Amino acid sequence: MSILSVLDKSRAVAPRDFNRWLIPPAALAVHLAIGEVYAFSVFKTALVDRFDASLTQIGVVFSIAIGMLGLSAAFGGTWVEKAGPRKAMVLAALCWGTGFVIGSIGVATNQLWLLYLGYGGIGGIGLGIGYVSPVSTLIKWFPDRPGMATGLAIMGFGGGALIASPLTSLLLESLAPNPVDAIIPALLIIAAIDVVVMLAGAATIRTPHPDWKPNGWTPPAAPRSALICTGNVTARNAIRTPQFWLLWVVLFCNITAGIGILEQAAPMVQDFFPGTAAAVAAGFVGVLSLCNMGGRFGWSTFSDVVGRKRMYMVYLGFGAIAYLALSQVGTSSIGLFVLFAAIILSFYGGGFATIPAYLKDMFGGLQVSAIHGRLLTAWSAAGIAGPLIVNSIADHQKAAGREGAELYSMSLLVMAGLLCVGFVANLLVRPVAQRWHEPVPTTAMADVALAGAVAPTAPGGGAVATLSRTRVAAPTTPQGLVGRAGAGVLPRVLWVVVVGGLGYGLVMTVIKAIALFS
Repeated sequence: MSILSVLDKSRAVAPRDFNRWLIPPAALAVHLAIGEVYAFSVFKTALVDRFDASLTQIGVVFSIAIGMLGLSAAFGGTWVEKAGPRKAMVLAALCWGTGFVIGSIGVATNQLWLLYLGYGGIGGIGLGIGYVSPVSTLIKWFPDRPGMATGLAIMGFGGGALIASPLTSLLLESLAPNPVDAIIPALLIIAAIDVVVMLAGAATIRTPHPDWKPNGWTPPAAPRSALICTGNVTARNAIRTPQFWLLWVVLFCNITAGIGILEQAAPMVQDFFPGTAAAVAAGFVGVLSLCNMGGRFGWSTFSDVVGRKRMYMVYLGFGAIAYLALSQVGTSSIGLFVLFAAIILSFYGGGFATIPAYLKDMFGGLQVSAIHGRLLTAWSAAGIAGPLIVNSIADHQKAAGREGAELYSMSLLVMAGLLCVGFVANLLVRPVAQRWHEPVPTTAMADVALAGAVAPTAPGGGAVATLSRTRVAAPTTPQGLVGRAGAGVLPRVLWVVVVGGLGYGLVMTVIKAIALFS
């Protein structure tokens, strides 16, 4: 047996009596680590000085990373399903850490292209694989609450910046008299912390035993909504359905609207309220980060009650109203401005966290990671469109002699219009036609997943999953990177780490945010 065999999908199957609440910290560990990308701007000023470059040239690093996130998730999602969460999380950790190392070499040699290649390209691959790898696993452990499950995982990505931002600032200030000289050790220290945390998550991740189900929970005899798929659709077939592309438009519109305000948050509040200090603007950004993170868990969990389609009606419909209100009365008081912006960002985060559960409802749980990965190309497109809309309109308004809130009034109306487009796309979502469903009985799905069966294409365009002749026996004791004792201890340690990290980030953010209303 090879050393790498401990990463095999079959080695991560939990025993029947495994406590499912030991799984969320593994997902949170990965998402909190890769969520550091949202704190990249903390390095920005020092990197501009180090390379004698423009803000745009350094900002390209972040753009490449987000672009690669969408692409690697799209192309790697199917592999994640086949390889299993443990192998995918280890690969994500190695790519993420390697990206930091190559980026630091670029800083040391003054080669900006190495920063693009490392942090942006290779690190971006780690982002994409790491983003999708825990999601379908958590959905399997929480079939009774899939919205809460995806909210738990993806909340970490929004919360990563809460930890990384103050930590990065601390490292840049303490490792050298000049922040420029502290870039390399700061990058390497953060890389080491992230890789260790991600590998700990990989070591503790488990998939449920085929015969497991939550205590006291009985699968409903009939779905509570006509939109919930009673079968399964492969990723290959999902992208052929109109439902997939309607959800692509929904996600694109929601992200474009949110990321437009997020990317320009600090300058925007200073333009709306001239004389606002930089510290106050930083507090505003902190408040938005908290709302982004809280929305990911809160709204996604609430979607288990009201349903995914209705939840997106709230995100898009009330989001459009919030944008209109921000454009019309946002200048009247900083309190109203923060309120409307906070609502918008909570919907932005909630949209991210609810979409995997929406996909699970629409296409079944067979290949959620693969379908989710393909849908994340909407994120790549929105990451370009959102900032481009806001910045280009602001530049045009400035050239016309306007200033202050007038720089953004048109952008806010455009964002409201985009959310209306997404609202209509969401209304058009209908149940997936039966012809796209897999013919394999649901009770055999666990055998297919464990055996690593491949679904060949049928003559009619559908995919027919082929069962392996040999049933892969699920282990009765935890196996893999940790033993029976470690299988219970390490997840509990991870709970302490992730809660402690979020607590640290929350306290630091609140301290900065106090200046917003003082």
